[in-house]
Amino acid sequence: MRINGKVVKKADLPEKICLHCNRPFAWRKKWDRDWESITCCSEACKGELKQSRRQ
Repeated sequence: MRINGKVVKKADLPEKICLHCNRPFAWRKKWDRDWESITCCSEACKGELKQSRRQ
């Protein structure tokens, strides 16, 4: 895999903890531009987090 032009092993990819389910998730190519703003591991968790914040 490549991050910013550098070859990186899958085990060395950056990880974050999902704000909703508290599970770790790894960097994905499609998140390359937005990695700093990604807070949830999936669209489902993102929707549930928004819904729980409304209540």
